[in-house]
Parts: sequence; C-alpha cells; structure tokens
Amino acid sequence: MIRTVFLVAVSCCFAVGPALAEPWAEAMFEQRSHDFGVLARDASAVYRFELTNKYVEDIHVASARSSCGCTIVEVEKPSLKTHEKGAIVARINTKAFRGARGATITVTLDQPSHAVVQLNVRANIREDVVFNPGSVRFESVEQGQSAERFVAVSRLTREDWQVVRVNTSNPCLTAEVVSSKRNGPWMTSELRVRLNPDAPAGYLKDHLVLIASDEPSRGIPLEVEGRIQPVITLSPASLFMGVVRPGESVTKKLVVQGREPFRITSVHCGDQHFQFSDDAGDQPKPLHVIPITFVASDLLGKVEQTIHIETDWNHAASELSTYAVVAQ
Repeated sequence: MIRTVFLVAVSCCFAVGPALAEPWAEAMFEQRSHDFGVLARDASAVYRFELTNKYVEDIHVASARSSCGCTIVEVEKPSLKTHEKGAIVARINTKAFRGARGATITVTLDQPSHAVVQLNVRANIREDVVFNPGSVRFESVEQGQSAERFVAVSRLTREDWQVVRVNTSNPCLTAEVVSSKRNGPWMTSELRVRLNPDAPAGYLKDHLVLIASDEPSRGIPLEVEGRIQPVITLSPASLFMGVVRPGESVTKKLVVQGREPFRITSVHCGDQHFQFSDDAGDQPKPLHVIPITFVASDLLGKVEQTIHIETDWNHAASELSTYAVVAQ
C-alpha cells in the first residue's frame, strides 16, 4: 500500500488589542513597497501587498486608492478576523501607460480604529516590447498532469532580434524559444512554457525572465499564474478554532475529499491538546469527516501544530497542505 501524507498546520494564539496608532496598522503588512522593474507592453503585472490581522479585534479596510491611473487597486478581503489574511492588489496598466511610472496607494482602515497606511509601486513600461498574451496562465490543471502554453514576444526594431533564453528558478516550470521571425518592423520570438507534472497542488504565482540578444545582461519578466487542482482536498483550508479559555474545549470538523474513493490510514500530531477521530479502518469513500477537538491548557500564548493525515492514495500527498489557527 502506498501512503500519502497531508499536512494540516494548526495554531493557537492569545492576542492583545492593538495600540490605537498607525504603527499597528503598518505592522500587519509584510511589504509596503514593490518595484516591478522593466515591463513589456501589454504584460500582466500584479502584486499582492499581503496583510495579516495580528489582533483580537476585527480589522476592516474601508478603502484603497492610487495616486496614479497607471495603477489599479483592489481590496481582496476588506474584513479580517484574528489571524485571517488579506491583500491589497496592485495592477499596473501596461496597455495605456508607457515609461517610468510610480504610484502611492493609500489604504484607510476604519476598524478597530482609524488608520492610514501608504504603499508604493513603481515600474518602467517599454514601448518597443509587446507580450501576446500578456502572461502565462494555467487556469486549472489537475495535479500530476502537465500543461503547455505559448507566448509571442515582439520587439519593434530594424535589427535582427530574438529571445535567446528563458530563465526560471521554479523547478516546476520549463520554457524554450520555438521560433523567431520578422513581421514588418517587428521581430517576434514564440515561447513554449511547460508546467511539469510534479507541480504541487495549490496556487502558482511566479515569473520567467526573458534574455534578449541585444541585452544579455538585462531581463524582461513574464508573469506565470495558475492553479493546480489537488487529487484530495482539505476543507476548510484555514481551520480557526476560535477564542478558548483555559480548561475549555472546542470541536470543529475537517473534511477530506477526493475525486475517487480512498481510505484514511492514520491521523496524528505531536500535541496532546489536539484530539481527533483518526477515521482509520473505514471503507474507501470519496469524502471523510474528521472531528478535531482542542482542549486549552492553563498556559496562555500561541500553540501551533501540524496534523498528519495518511491515506492509501497513490499520489504526491506531501504537496497538499493546510493549516488551522486556534486563539485563546
């Protein structure tokens, strides 16, 4: 029997209320500035300024606005409970704008108190280089399957020009130049980008770096985005056990679901505060429900653990993971 291992990270924390000053709001952001570098015309250029609610009180983002029309801003999740994550999404408009651009994004929060955080982006959008399409997108690929996409990279030039190589630090991606040709004043290189079958399940967000014949020391980024659908999923992906007092307990359910019937062989973790029915020995079925109970001790603070779920599914189980947060 081949076993597959899933990881469910579970954490517990005890937080205090935020100080009613702007530094508490800035502290929620992992980054507050981003440089997109050199971008091709029509290229997709998106950056997520991620933030995490580190406090007991709910956080609410009232608005986010950009100082320049070159940057489109979206609030991904306005309301955040304890330990929930959200993002301010900044998208550079490479279709309408050219040259060096910069924008200040003003984020206003109105809960638990008023605060303002400023984020900054900048980019240099080239007029003479065009992507078609603007990015590589693997919309939905089943885990274990490969997929290919093609992108045309064109340069307005009288000289011979081509993309000579494509660099990537992601082992799940490979890319190559399949052809180069002239069409009037434009030289075009066609690229083949391949998603390898060993790509882990989940959201893929990365970029390739294109090296051209006329600028071997300078790269042009090409965004790659996709979602690899797992053979087995865990729901919820974020298991928040809630605020628990010492000595109290709380129970919530974790759903483990597959595209075909499978058997859970064991469930275990290294923390006695977490208890559960391991569901081992059940008949193969496409959906298993595992009750998870947290029993709070007298020790206040953050508790974080990993729950191991082993199945008899013959696939890359170690690539599927989720976590739960417990606050006391």
